[in-house]
Amino acid sequence: MNKISTVSIGNDHAGPELKAKISEYLENQGINVINHGCDTSDSVDYPDFAHAVAGDVVQGRADRGIVICGSGNGINMSVNKHSAVRSALCWNREIAALAVQHNDANVIALPARFISTEEALACVAAFIHERFEGGRHQRRVDKIPGC
Repeated sequence: MNKISTVSIGNDHAGPELKAKISEYLENQGINVINHGCDTSDSVDYPDFAHAVAGDVVQGRADRGIVICGSGNGINMSVNKHSAVRSALCWNREIAALAVQHNDANVIALPARFISTEEALACVAAFIHERFEGGRHQRRVDKIPGC
């Protein structure tokens, strides 16, 4: 993949502050941000934002996606329902780097209630700067869609 130029981001009520910090970081890197997240702590349904981000990635409007909810699990499950999405739940930089290097992740999910802003930004940095290694990993990625 070439340089990341656009990232779609979505979050539920657990992640507006983290989304704002990540968006600022991405914009400072010269990356366009498509915001599908909510901006308040009022309760919302995370699948709505997950599907919007997945749609951007699948349709090519965004190079990569970032989704955020309280645990990261629900929103991650939702984006992974899209066959062309490979989303990884990340809680540290190493997991985010490996998700791209070995699994060709095009979306990461972050657990807003269980990760510091600093660690989340480290995950995002790895996610946008690492590249898929291909090779033996390609065979495995090709098997992900399943039946």
